[in-house]
Amino acid sequence: IRDISIIVSPPAKRLAINTFIHRQENGVRREAINRELLRGGQVYLLHNEVSSIERKAKEIADLVPQARIGIAHGQMRERDLEKVMSDFYHKRFNLLICTTIIETGIDIPSANTIIIERADKFGLAQLHQLRGRVGRSHHQAYAYLLTPHRKSMTTDALKRLEAIANAQELGAGFTLATHDMEIRGAGELLGDNQSGHIQTIGFSLYAELIEQAVNSLKQGKAFNLEQPIQHGAEVNLHFPALIPETYLPDVHARLVIYKRIANAADKNELRELQVEMIDRFGLLSPPITNLFEITELKLRAHAVGIRKIDLHTQGGKIEFENETLVQPAQLVALIQKQPQVFKLEGANQLKVKMAMDSDEERINKTHALLDQLICR
Repeated sequence: IRDISIIVSPPAKRLAINTFIHRQENGVRREAINRELLRGGQVYLLHNEVSSIERKAKEIADLVPQARIGIAHGQMRERDLEKVMSDFYHKRFNLLICTTIIETGIDIPSANTIIIERADKFGLAQLHQLRGRVGRSHHQAYAYLLTPHRKSMTTDALKRLEAIANAQELGAGFTLATHDMEIRGAGELLGDNQSGHIQTIGFSLYAELIEQAVNSLKQGKAFNLEQPIQHGAEVNLHFPALIPETYLPDVHARLVIYKRIANAADKNELRELQVEMIDRFGLLSPPITNLFEITELKLRAHAVGIRKIDLHTQGGKIEFENETLVQPAQLVALIQKQPQVFKLEGANQLKVKMAMDSDEERINKTHALLDQLICR
């Protein structure tokens, strides 16, 4: 699931295409063609059956005798097709009876009416693409979607036609895409019709589970569904570590910065964020500096399998994960070297007894302690 950007700004003087849905009747064809020809424009008539396209051309010639008619379809020789399109572009004829070959790559500013026969047979995206072949200039364009009787159309076809008729404004492509997904049954990411448990656990947790599973597979490990989500190590050094309201009054901006700090992947990201904050808001106060130091300690602790660090002025404890990179032999050597400072409690806790009066001293000694635990 990725972020998307939507371009909805139309070119200057571009007008939305008026879209009409009608029964397939000669009166509608005649009126639509005559209206466009009378204002000196050109018309596409889309008949998507090559076998009967010549017969359709004769019918239209009888219906609108003043029209100069050309035919274009994908089974024509390349040279003939190129000549037809060139003649249509240069207005040597004003009515092109064609198949969906015009769906892409055609930009004729003077063609501003399109008549699509059996529109119920086309997909929603295809209808939108075909409709976009007209209205390529500042003139008002018209799209006529001709269909059989409602009773002979499928439910999905009716839904597609309703969606294309309702989405006539410029930049409606994304809206139509979502309608298309709903009609074809792509499901709802967070709705009642979503299969699975995403609605129950929420999108954020779902994305986190997916990320953890992918990382496990990349490392060649089996993903354990029973294992709780890892949110990094917990570090509490018992001093203020926050962004004061006096430094950044805007609540939303503070929350965004907190999230970016918490999501930093390494020390370099934290440094870049500090530089950005200084540039945007001014020099960092001690509580903010402490917050960055605590976050760096969390990253280091989590990387070696430490679950929790809780240290105050007289010491505290370090709690290890079940799977940790800290070697038992290294831990034993540390305790034997300084028995008055370190003591093992239980299977995964190290008791620490040392004086650490100032905030800076506590941070430095915690870094030094981590160096001792993970040195080879």
